[in-house]
Formats: sequence, C-alpha cells, structure tokens
Amino acid sequence: MSDETTTEAAVRENPRKIREGVVVSTGMDKTAVIESVDRVRHRRYAKTVQRSTKLFAHDENNDANVGDLVRIQETRPLSKKKRWRLVEIIERAR
Repeated sequence: MSDETTTEAAVRENPRKIREGVVVSTGMDKTAVIESVDRVRHRRYAKTVQRSTKLFAHDENNDANVGDLVRIQETRPLSKKKRWRLVEIIERAR
C-alpha cells in the first residue's frame, strides 16, 4: 500500500520552473522586472534564435538592482502580473 502512495505523489509532483535573467527595472516596491532570454532553434531554418520575455518577480527586501543577474522561481499569483519570486542574486551589477 505504501508503494501506491509514493507513486501517486511522484505523479502529482510538478516542480516549479526556475529561470535566470537580468534585472531591467526596480521602480516598483517589492517587485523587480527580470528579462529572461531563451535560446531556441527555428523550426524551419534550424538556426538558433533568442527570445526574451519580461517576468515580474517578488523581491521582499528590495535587494535587487538594475543589471544584477538573478535566479527566480515560479510561484502562485501574487498580483495581476507577478507569478515569480526572487530566489537569489547570482552576480551583482558592476
């Protein structure tokens, strides 16, 4: 019976997405805007294309500054646009 419960838990488990990006704006209180760049291959031309998206992340202590390289994690909706939270600052801007 314990085997069934462990397999059910493994099926339900959905790890939250983690992204890395550069902070482009910190004008809002407890919010940072992060630009995340994804590299994907073009379906037709098989060339690598960069796609960037702006993600709004919760920054509880207003630690992040513009230009910082940060890691963010998916979370429950915190506001209309915020669905991410700041996990760590990987590298400070120079």
